[in-house]
Amino acid sequence: MRARNKRSPNVTTLRNYRSQSSSRSRWRQQLSPTASTETKVVQIWIEIPAPSSLVNKMAYAEQQRWITVQQKTFTKWLNTKLEVRNLEVKDLVQDLSDGVLLIHLLECLSGESLGRYASKPKLRVQRFENANLALNFIKSRGIQMTNIGAEDVVDGNRKIILGLIWTLILRFTISDINEEGMTAKEGLLLWCQRKTACYDEVDVRDFSASWNDGLAFCALLDIHRPDLIDYDALDKSDHRGNMQLAFDLAHKEIGIPNLLDVEDVCDVAKPDERSLMTYIAYWFHAFSQMEKVENAGRRVEKFVNNMRGAWDMQSAYERRMAALLKAIRAQMESWQQSKFEGTYADAKAQAAEFAAYKKGLKREWVAEKSELATLLGNIKTKLGTYRLRPYEPPAELRLEVLDQEWANLTKAEMARGQLINETIRDIKNALRKSFADKANDFALALNTIQLAISGLEGDVEDQLHHVRKLSDNLPPLDAFLKTIAAVDAKCQEANIEENDFTTYTYDELCYELSLVSSSVAKKLAFLENQMVARNMTNLTPIQLEEFESVFRHFDRDNTNTLSELEFSAALASLGLIFSEEEMHDYFVDTSGGRDRVTFEQFIRFMVDVTEDQNTAEQVFQSFREVADGKPYVTEMDLRHSLVPDDVIEKLVEIMPSHHGPDMQADRGQPQYDYIAFMDKLMGDGGDLQAQPASGRVSPSKQTARNVNGVH
Repeated sequence: MRARNKRSPNVTTLRNYRSQSSSRSRWRQQLSPTASTETKVVQIWIEIPAPSSLVNKMAYAEQQRWITVQQKTFTKWLNTKLEVRNLEVKDLVQDLSDGVLLIHLLECLSGESLGRYASKPKLRVQRFENANLALNFIKSRGIQMTNIGAEDVVDGNRKIILGLIWTLILRFTISDINEEGMTAKEGLLLWCQRKTACYDEVDVRDFSASWNDGLAFCALLDIHRPDLIDYDALDKSDHRGNMQLAFDLAHKEIGIPNLLDVEDVCDVAKPDERSLMTYIAYWFHAFSQMEKVENAGRRVEKFVNNMRGAWDMQSAYERRMAALLKAIRAQMESWQQSKFEGTYADAKAQAAEFAAYKKGLKREWVAEKSELATLLGNIKTKLGTYRLRPYEPPAELRLEVLDQEWANLTKAEMARGQLINETIRDIKNALRKSFADKANDFALALNTIQLAISGLEGDVEDQLHHVRKLSDNLPPLDAFLKTIAAVDAKCQEANIEENDFTTYTYDELCYELSLVSSSVAKKLAFLENQMVARNMTNLTPIQLEEFESVFRHFDRDNTNTLSELEFSAALASLGLIFSEEEMHDYFVDTSGGRDRVTFEQFIRFMVDVTEDQNTAEQVFQSFREVADGKPYVTEMDLRHSLVPDDVIEKLVEIMPSHHGPDMQADRGQPQYDYIAFMDKLMGDGGDLQAQPASGRVSPSKQTARNVNGVH
């Protein structure tokens, strides 16, 4: 083994010869990133003598530049991995030659221990053992390597070591990049293309020249962290400034290690692909991790939002359920505490309130009850969607409690409705009985008064005394009728239309009271007038009857008195016509200066006016004047003379018909022979037609014209 570690120049020469003989390029093909990570093979660069042509010299120089950039980049990558152990590589080839740092690197990358090794090797054999331990571990992970041995590591073969590190980078940094089933390189390139597709100045085609203006890096920053960079404000021609800005922001704000320097990429015709892939892979992982974190955050946010909805639904359920149960219990308690005042208005108000409850609040509760059951089902469904523990409401807020309270509410409603209906029925029956009792008593009192009036007999003074007592009983009846009116108003308020306890109505009682009052008043006036008439000895019964009939006719308000207008009309109907001034004087004198004339005052006035004037001759002369000199009189003549209707009816009934000559204007009308009528009344007293035509007389106080003096 020691002989293998000491390679002679002949071995190198032989390899170069074989390479040339196979017509291959000056150096062997680098490890293809498109190869499977399970079958990666380390293919080593073999240096050959520099060509003599200018083109080959330039290619050789470019290769050397790539190697230098790779070594610097790989060194930085390695240090990022060893940083957790406070280790640092300064010279990649020299520092890895003892195998210690390589073992540390593999343990950091794999998270596994490689076992015992010489941590401080002093002998070459110890370094070989360390290198073999590392290489065997790499092979055990399925990474195939050719043309590499422990002596390459120990002897510091730079290109072999770079190939080894690139293999580790591919396996532990790039190989896990997978976009749509592509290889790591293709996947990483596709990711870069997708992220920068919306930027017109960026066209990522490879991991070389597409990145030398710095805009691709700026675009990746802008698409993921627009808060860090204003891409539109960049000076697109400032390649170095843009790239430096991107590298600085990536390192300071995102934590991407500075594996590359600006001069390694910027304005380089063909930057090193491996170095760029290594560096860009860090960008991929950083932003992928950021997206994972963001996705995780969004997932947590979505979960919390969904759960917040469930929590809000639970809170709403508990709040609404508690409110509904409280309202139901309060309503039942209110019904239990309510009292009836005993009036129909109060009972009806409570009935209206109960009906409003059933149409309003009860329906709201029915809807709320249904919505709460649905809400609880939705909560359980929502939690079941996320396979979470089902929600169980507090024991006092479960649907079973609501169902029990709802059953209690239904019973309370039924009892409440029955109580209201029974109360209204009792109040109506009480009102019917109250009205009936009062109405029946009132009707009995009226009937008693009516019977008393109709059964009056005996002396006028005694009858007058009894009637006045009956009249004194009328005001209490008026007051009692008001009480009945109040009860009747309550019955109407209660819509009571029928009453089996009485046949009377309030209107009937009012009418019967008016009849009884009128009957008492008329009876009282009659008796009082009879008292007056009895004292008027200078009037004949016929005259007294006539004057009383006229007085009653014009006493429209049944007050047994006449106003001035009524007094004037009564006198005119009796044939006493005065001037307006004379009539007023007579009224004032007769009434004693008051505004009405009593029956007694009227009779006394008529006695004074008609004393010694109503002789048969005067009556005959009055008929003759009514007939306007004709031997007969018609009903129209009597009406023109303002003879009362009842007097006309009486005269038409008792006067004989006229059969002699008549006036053409009166033909077709009944004609009555007042001459024969008066002759029959007067007997043999004399020839009435021989009497003077003049009927003028002078009353004792004032001259008047007696037009109608019929007794």
